[in-house]
Amino acid sequence: MKARTLLGALALVILALLVWELRWVLLVLFGAVVLAVALDVPITLLRRLLPLSRPAALAAVLLALLLIAWGLSGLLLPEVIQQTQQLIDLFPRMLKRLAELAAQVPGLQDLERGLLNGAGWEKLQPLGSQLLGVAGGAANSTIQLLLMALLAILMALDPRSHQRLLVAATPAFYRPRVRTLLSEGREALGGWLAGMTLSAVVVFLTTWASLALLRVPLALLSALVCGLLTFVPTIGPTVATLLPLSVALLVSPAKMLQVLVMRLVLQNGEAFLLTPLLLNRTVNLLPTVALMAQLSLGALLGLPGLLLALPLVVVLQVLCEEVLVRDIMDRWDGNG
Repeated sequence: MKARTLLGALALVILALLVWELRWVLLVLFGAVVLAVALDVPITLLRRLLPLSRPAALAAVLLALLLIAWGLSGLLLPEVIQQTQQLIDLFPRMLKRLAELAAQVPGLQDLERGLLNGAGWEKLQPLGSQLLGVAGGAANSTIQLLLMALLAILMALDPRSHQRLLVAATPAFYRPRVRTLLSEGREALGGWLAGMTLSAVVVFLTTWASLALLRVPLALLSALVCGLLTFVPTIGPTVATLLPLSVALLVSPAKMLQVLVMRLVLQNGEAFLLTPLLLNRTVNLLPTVALMAQLSLGALLGLPGLLLALPLVVVLQVLCEEVLVRDIMDRWDGNG
């Protein structure tokens, strides 16, 4: 019995090491699953409305996405590029403005000297190798994204075959339960994706309109960043607020205060009203669980882990509720 227990523990250790070594492959695979579910939502809706096969529905959805992306890029991309260039041009002014404000606060004179003193920048000169590393990382991330998109299309093209493959890898007596878990996980993940997409669109439009009304420069670029970072709850909206605040600071401190109040209202409205309203039927994540998952996966896997932390927690929550709670804990007989 001891030998069998020892072999089981050793197998678990080897499995854990293997998972860690293949973490990037598994991360790409899970990202592909998330994208496949995102594609499956409109595919299922389209097939309910029209008598289309799955390949035809997938082709129609991809074509619609390409047309939407082409139309939006024609409308927004030139303005985004122009505002990005303006942001690059305004960056030295932002640093100077921050240094001026730091000089007025006791104890922050060192920050002013660090921002304005050229010697401080000389310490940052050996950045050539780091920039090359960033460029290599960007190329690697691009390849991973392309591979993720290809895998997602293949999964969305024939999800039943992939489901049967996964079910076949489980014991025969548990296969009906695994099918139920896969269905519930897909429903929860699809609900989360749909809810967060609607929430991001609302945040983008309301932030854009508010910044335009306040006459803050780079309104479109700031709103786009705020909308995209809505997919990273808790951390994302806070980080996204830094861009419009910095731009508003160039206008006046009063304008920065107005932008801060506006973002606080929109951020709290999205976090406590809009998102719960959109997700109350599919996902109910505790903020503490979501934040700890983001911090943990962000520390272990960097930005990709941070972006995929929430969908992973959505799936794990379904597994914990169904397997750990209902199948194990609820059936645990303490007298046995």
